[in-house]
Amino acid sequence: MKLADNKATLSFSNGSPSVDLPVYQGSIGPDVVDIRKLYAQTGMFTYDPGFLSTAACQSAITYIDGDKGELLYRGYPIEQLATQCDYLDTCYLLLNGELPNTSQREDFHKLVINHTMVHEQMQMFLRGFRRDAHPMAVLTGLVGAMSAFYHDSTDVHNAQHREIAAIRLIAKMPTLVAMAHKYGAGQPYMYPQNNLSYAGNFLRMMFGTPCEEYKVSPVLERAMDRIFILHADHEQNASTSTVRLCGSSGTNPFAAIAAGVACLWGPAHGGANEAALNMLEQIQHDGGVAKVGEFVAKVKDKNSGVKLMGFGHRVYKNYDPRAKLMQQTCNEVLDELGLHNDPLFALAKALEKIALEDDYFVSRKLYPNVDFYSGIVQRAIGIPVKLFTGVFALARTVGWIAQLNEMIGDPEYKIGRPRQLFTGAVRRDVQPIAKR
Repeated sequence: MKLADNKATLSFSNGSPSVDLPVYQGSIGPDVVDIRKLYAQTGMFTYDPGFLSTAACQSAITYIDGDKGELLYRGYPIEQLATQCDYLDTCYLLLNGELPNTSQREDFHKLVINHTMVHEQMQMFLRGFRRDAHPMAVLTGLVGAMSAFYHDSTDVHNAQHREIAAIRLIAKMPTLVAMAHKYGAGQPYMYPQNNLSYAGNFLRMMFGTPCEEYKVSPVLERAMDRIFILHADHEQNASTSTVRLCGSSGTNPFAAIAAGVACLWGPAHGGANEAALNMLEQIQHDGGVAKVGEFVAKVKDKNSGVKLMGFGHRVYKNYDPRAKLMQQTCNEVLDELGLHNDPLFALAKALEKIALEDDYFVSRKLYPNVDFYSGIVQRAIGIPVKLFTGVFALARTVGWIAQLNEMIGDPEYKIGRPRQLFTGAVRRDVQPIAKR
């Protein structure tokens, strides 16, 4: 970052001296006012619930322009990466800053694929969970437990340890997600196969059984890979900020990523695609396509309490670029599986059409988002709704690691310590129990 040509001056109506604050420019995006010395100079904090106007770090990984509907990984538009690269190429880019050349690509793919197996004792650890446990509860435990199985890579301040942990996490997350699924389904675990692609391997571990050979569909493989790419990173969202905050204490990489998994579980974050599918299933239960108009009327009524899930986005005030790519993938998958006449997918299409044409939604820019389409695609592939967030966590792992690495390498990083506006009781004395 560099100093801007101007500076910000903070003045007070009570006669306190004004304060000059430096303004910094990034390569693109809004300038930032540096308030690091504000407390020392004024004895005051800023107040920003949800950090809506606060840049907590400087980063060179992902850039979002919500007004334009633009998403860049290391400067590359998501549209180009999703159509010209695969997920492991994208992982290499996020971790290293550049796309791999031919030899780097071959070495990186081989390195990740060769580390997809997990310690055999992880299966015993898994058996401690109830069969009907939510997969995210299981996954949070499994990822955190990796630090107990791989303690040669737990020093977050050691660059080599972080690199080993990064490869292990990226490689083993599909195996752990598939294990959580198989455990809940009461089926035998499927070991990874090194001759398959990253996405193909995941599909086989999810849906294959020892009874017969599993043939990977190229269309579903490409769809799964695209879901991974589109969810790989998304700037300083809640789970990424959680990983950074957790990692700032010096905890091991596995614990920091487990914290990210736990945060992602929330329905307002990674659980949004699960919420969108649940919404569709509820409309279907209430009468299907015939009831879409009635449902939309309830959404427009502020007093109804009915929310439209899978539409709109906190950052994007335009069409989510990931949604356009996922919409295309959605149609490819439904064609491949012959599901265009499936009642739930017909319902999703009817709701999509209304949202794209109805002035109420268009004027509010409530476009279908990536969660809406990715939920439909995953359901079509056969992934249980409860596992949608686990797939999201799998994909986002590389982004979390890249952000954690960047933070640890930043000479300005400090342990995270937000401040507060205290509104509780002032100092008082404890009274004898008879007087309380």
